[in-house]
Amino acid sequence: MVVQHVLGLWRPEGDVAIPDSFWYVTWILLGLIVGSFLNAAIHRLPREGMTISHPKRSVCPKCDATLTWKENVPLFSWLLQRGRCRSCKAPIAWRYPLVEVITAALFFASAYVTGPPPSLLLAVRCVVLAGIVVATFVDFDFLEIPDEISIGGMFLAPLCAFLVPALHQETWIAQVLTGDEALATGGVDRVSSLIACFAGMAVGGGVLIGISWLGRLIYKRDAMGFGDVKLLAAAGGFIGPGGALLALLVASFAASLAGLGNVLRFLCLLRKRTRERGNGKPFRRSLAAARIAGRYLPFGPYLGIGIGVVLLAWKNVVERFFAY
Repeated sequence: MVVQHVLGLWRPEGDVAIPDSFWYVTWILLGLIVGSFLNAAIHRLPREGMTISHPKRSVCPKCDATLTWKENVPLFSWLLQRGRCRSCKAPIAWRYPLVEVITAALFFASAYVTGPPPSLLLAVRCVVLAGIVVATFVDFDFLEIPDEISIGGMFLAPLCAFLVPALHQETWIAQVLTGDEALATGGVDRVSSLIACFAGMAVGGGVLIGISWLGRLIYKRDAMGFGDVKLLAAAGGFIGPGGALLALLVASFAASLAGLGNVLRFLCLLRKRTRERGNGKPFRRSLAAARIAGRYLPFGPYLGIGIGVVLLAWKNVVERFFAY
């Protein structure tokens, strides 16, 4: 018992305590299972004639063979089958195990930040992160964000804010409305949390609508997809108005780095083609073409990064950006 206390694996409260490591492993395994479900959602939601419940059983996208339970074990089935369908031997996309591993990692991170024992706050954070995973991979493939995620999140956020006011414990408007005395004794109250939720939705959606309007005014084209507007509006309900703005800041930084990398990738491809053809195309023309081709990136995945970072590490992000 002394060794367990020293290692921090045993909780001292009560006669029987469960090691933290047990809960971490539990949430990792749960993340793998949920990730398998998210793979089905990512594949089905953007496709006509398919829903989460139809078809009832998972099928191979190549040969339409119904998968058995042995072929649906998260991560391990993919490894044991060496990334191929057992029926038609077609390659199974790397995205499937990747989604499962990412979801497991996010669930572990959420449990680590929130605390490993089950709680409503931990459950809400995991649900939000799961939605972000679906929105990210669908946006990468189809350049759209499913309404089931964005609009569904708008309906879910007020309910979660009312039932789990701790969700807005760090939201300034909820703290102000609750008052210092009540805040010190019991945290933010339900009504204040609900108001913070609606304020976050208004700010999250409103700021992107404003950016889109400015983009059309200045560049004569859409600067922001409406799917991104709905996604940040839904996220604002979970992370508050300040969180929505901070998530947009993180997303813009991440998207800028990705955009720069994409431009460099196209520039290298264009210069390689120029050398192979020997046409002497000027560097500046290659750079101009690379800038046009490389700037088209889905913004949803980077919004997802910003939302996830703020959801789990609000204080750390604030300190990093505003320490001085």
